[in-house]
Amino acid sequence: MSDDGMSDAERRVWAALPAGVREGLDALPAPDLTTLLLSLARTRAARVRPAEVLRRWREDRFVRPADCDPRATAAVQTLLWDLLPTEVAGVELSPVVPLGTCAAVTPGSQNRIVTATRPVEVVSDPTNALAVEAADRRLRGSGPGEVHLAAGHRVLRAQRSGAGMQAHFRLFALVSSARDTGSGHTEARLLTLHLGYWQRVLARLVPSAAPRLRFTVLDSPVVRERVADTVRPTLAAGGVPLVEEPDRTRGRGYYVDAALRITARQGGETVELGDGGFTTWTAQLTSDAKERCLTSCVSVDGLAALAAKSRPAA
Repeated sequence: MSDDGMSDAERRVWAALPAGVREGLDALPAPDLTTLLLSLARTRAARVRPAEVLRRWREDRFVRPADCDPRATAAVQTLLWDLLPTEVAGVELSPVVPLGTCAAVTPGSQNRIVTATRPVEVVSDPTNALAVEAADRRLRGSGPGEVHLAAGHRVLRAQRSGAGMQAHFRLFALVSSARDTGSGHTEARLLTLHLGYWQRVLARLVPSAAPRLRFTVLDSPVVRERVADTVRPTLAAGGVPLVEEPDRTRGRGYYVDAALRITARQGGETVELGDGGFTTWTAQLTSDAKERCLTSCVSVDGLAALAAKSRPAA
């Protein structure tokens, strides 16, 4: 990316258009821009022939079916729902969220998002969408009640990942939002809820794969104190160790106070199954700095694959 935020490809395309086109499009009211884009899409779709659809089906990573067995992932997701604490409400997310949902609260680039013709974007991370729903429920609710939400969702991401990684995959996510009560007690309560849940999940699905819940405290002495005197003792008998990773740097600027990783072992290698941490998302969405938000999620596809490999042979 250059200083103007555009890639070489973007500058090349804009340069090929008549002067003033970019400014004119940018100045269009949102409904008019949508009408224009829909018109272009309709014209282009009318030219598509069956052979091209088949070619795209074979070659386009965005539309290829997943490699996983849906029966296995469905069984894992059923267990994830069954083990969920009663205070966590399930949410069936729409396939799309408002345009800018990620960019408005995270430092991520819009280039990693699949943007639609209408002013929406395909869900790339269910935790962002759940945070918006949590903020809305917090604003509409009465009293200091906490909000705990969960969703299982197949997400689609535009950026290319590592070899063998698909553009879409299923995640199971938890998001909790609550008002700060001071001295790190809110953070400790949310951490205990999330980590305790993932302990039960890992103990049921992959007990022989050396599962670990890893945490990193990010410049928050009070959270470190609560992890030591509240979270660790509460989770000590959970069967899945809680391991500190003090040297972790990934996620700084994205997570605050504390970050999480959910891992296991496969073939002698550490496999990352999930991630999470505290964010400022509900604080930004509600314009209330006292809001605390904890997110965590796992790859259902990855968990199902590891569970199948960890299962003893018949």
